[in-house]
Amino acid sequence: MLKIVFLIFMSAGIPVAVAMAGASLVYILWSGNLPPFVVIHRMVSGIDSFPLLAVPFFILAGNLMNNAGITNRIYNFALALVGWLKGGLGHVNILGSVIFSGMSGTAIADAAGLGTIEIKAMKEHGYSTEFAVGVTAASATLGPIIPPSLPFVIYAMMANVSVGALFIAGIMPGVIMTLLMMVTVAYYAYKNGWGADVKFDWPRLMKALTELLVVCIWPTALWIAVDKLGAPAQATVIGGLVVLFVADKLFKFEAVLPIMTPVLLIGGMATGLFTATEGAIAACVWAMVLGFFWYRTLRWKMFVKVCIDTVESTSTVLFIVAAASIFGWMLTATGVTADIAAWVLNFTKEPWVFLLLANLLMLFVGCFLETTAAITILVPILLPISNQLGIDPVHFGVVMVLNLMIGLLHPPMGMVLFVLARISGLSIERTTMAILPWLVPLLLSLVIITYWPATVLWLPRLMQ
Repeated sequence: MLKIVFLIFMSAGIPVAVAMAGASLVYILWSGNLPPFVVIHRMVSGIDSFPLLAVPFFILAGNLMNNAGITNRIYNFALALVGWLKGGLGHVNILGSVIFSGMSGTAIADAAGLGTIEIKAMKEHGYSTEFAVGVTAASATLGPIIPPSLPFVIYAMMANVSVGALFIAGIMPGVIMTLLMMVTVAYYAYKNGWGADVKFDWPRLMKALTELLVVCIWPTALWIAVDKLGAPAQATVIGGLVVLFVADKLFKFEAVLPIMTPVLLIGGMATGLFTATEGAIAACVWAMVLGFFWYRTLRWKMFVKVCIDTVESTSTVLFIVAAASIFGWMLTATGVTADIAAWVLNFTKEPWVFLLLANLLMLFVGCFLETTAAITILVPILLPISNQLGIDPVHFGVVMVLNLMIGLLHPPMGMVLFVLARISGLSIERTTMAILPWLVPLLLSLVIITYWPATVLWLPRLMQ
């Protein structure tokens, strides 16, 4: 009854959150075993979670970075670093997404923010609109894989696993995806005879490499001071930030301070300085310091608009989570999840077969449901089976999120597809065809990450 009502609501075009909550209410009224107030109670308790506080703050941090002119600095830094390679702007597109992923946490923010600059620049340099859209769409999937990540926060809450472990687990998969996408750009550059898009300039390259070196050395020096030499953590970080700002002023760095966002976040969680939720607040403070006081590109009027947009986005996400809480509880209470688990385990007890079937299901679901809704529906169904087969929940979480990110590139519900179609001016059909070749590196990444768990679990285990 519960599943039938849910499918009827969905087929009628009712939003997925309303369909989940509505189906649960109809079932409770039909069965008569529970009071209707249970729906409200379970929805409220579903979002009464400390880790979920990270959601609005990560959304706010990404919006602040996007509206404070940070995207232009990231683009210029990536251009200096790899723009001189053959097919340079394709590489810039991917590297820029890697950096912006450490601030936004969502694929849509990446596509809408950095994608606007990248597609315009690539068209001006003679690249086809289709190629520009394809590489932008593929690189946008890095947003929720490289930390911080909103889908990881939602999955961690649903699966009762560490947000920090998921964040760290996403780093190596992000590197693998980046390398495969850059190989794809190199292939197109060789095939079409493309040259570099900017002239090779040693001073410019050396400045970019120096910035990259600073990003690597600065947190390492702080870690040695705190962990090895016993210096007080908070005083050391504050002193290190002062030195960093002085160096930025003296050497006029392009993107050192924005790139430090994910470094500070991961470093703070790894050293126990703050939790993932507190890290989200720290990311917002960092974005406000850069936007208001350092670069002075953020105005109060813009800040108010960003806050309103954040409230709207957060309300949507949390309403889906709340509705999924009662729906998932009803699925468990009515035995649906147990029946599905028993059916799958009767069909196969091989983890690799289950992962293959789960991947196919998640790719399909990702084409029809928004990511948060898909996670909240799939986790109660698939995670118990995964646990019984001995699959690590952190590994399974990264696999699930990557599947759902690939789903964002496809009709009928692919949000990244619609965003890029609007930005580029292409029809949905032409945008879809432009994205198809880029499924090759993404699906190859998915296969590697699915069947080679060490790529996901090596760093979290190393940092335990």
